[in-house]
Amino acid sequence: MKGRVAILGQINGTNAAALIVDGKLDDLLVDQADLSLAPGAIYRARVDRQIKGQGGVFVRLGETRTGFLRMQRPPPPGGSLLVQVSGYAEPGKAVPLTAKVLFKSRYAIVTPGAPGLNLSRRIRDEALRDALLAIAHEEMHGTDEGTGLILRSACATAHPDDVADDIQTMRHISQQVAADSSAAPSLLLDGPGAHDLAWREWEGVDDVQRDSFAHFGVDEAIEGLQAPQNLPGGGNIVVEPTRACVAVDVNTGADGSPAAALKANMGAARDLPRQLRLRGLGGQIFVDFAPLPKKDRRQIEAALRAAFRADPVETTLAGWTPLGNFELQRKRERLPLDVSRLL
Repeated sequence: MKGRVAILGQINGTNAAALIVDGKLDDLLVDQADLSLAPGAIYRARVDRQIKGQGGVFVRLGETRTGFLRMQRPPPPGGSLLVQVSGYAEPGKAVPLTAKVLFKSRYAIVTPGAPGLNLSRRIRDEALRDALLAIAHEEMHGTDEGTGLILRSACATAHPDDVADDIQTMRHISQQVAADSSAAPSLLLDGPGAHDLAWREWEGVDDVQRDSFAHFGVDEAIEGLQAPQNLPGGGNIVVEPTRACVAVDVNTGADGSPAAALKANMGAARDLPRQLRLRGLGGQIFVDFAPLPKKDRRQIEAALRAAFRADPVETTLAGWTPLGNFELQRKRERLPLDVSRLL
């Protein structure tokens, strides 16, 4: 089956969305229990105490919730400010926050505190850019001068009315949040759920299905994530999350020749973003590639760079360790997938 199909449904009563690309599960989004702690949630926070040497402050998000905000010049203790959840907290740690609040939708991102009208660089047609900028100027007319707008790449194939409606919606929400004058720390906007994220982030979808996970084999694919994943040439890749990091092991199978090792390593490098996406894994990641001579490392690095360039989650390729593993640092934008809870 060719093409990109988005499936919106539930797994054991939990909202979930699956993206099938050419018959293979390419992405999986699952709601966490509390969307008020999901990335994108917006709070009115109160500054608690500054942490010297770490360039940030702890803030109160409510009676029992604490967040950490990296900020060079935060308000004094007791001061109030808007913050947005920027990632998932590690167990026992404060919620990571940013003061750069964004109101993000499929076509538009409204940016309080960052004025200007901008378009995605992926939109190259000059006539289309001019038409979209005209829509942006019209819909943002009268907005506070300190508020800006970014039109996303999905605008390239959207109807102009849909783009205009999206800008209006995000502008209205941003104005509502900005008008809040709560004295106490409080939640102002939940983070997006799986269905909203799928609509917002998955471009180029040819078809949208509902409640069809079993028909497309999504349940089996999720269950299969607990086992080694096959690679071209008979090898496999094993992804094992630990408390401190994620370990990825690449094996060649029965054929231990240099050619088989290179084939397995290249296959693993190209598929690694998908393997991490499906499991919702981030943080520090170590890849133990099958034994390979140093002269082949450049090919592996090039394959990794190309693969992660198309991945939506911010990932830094740190390079080879002294012991010959490859190290990455990946933003924690999702919760690790708990397969046992879902199936």
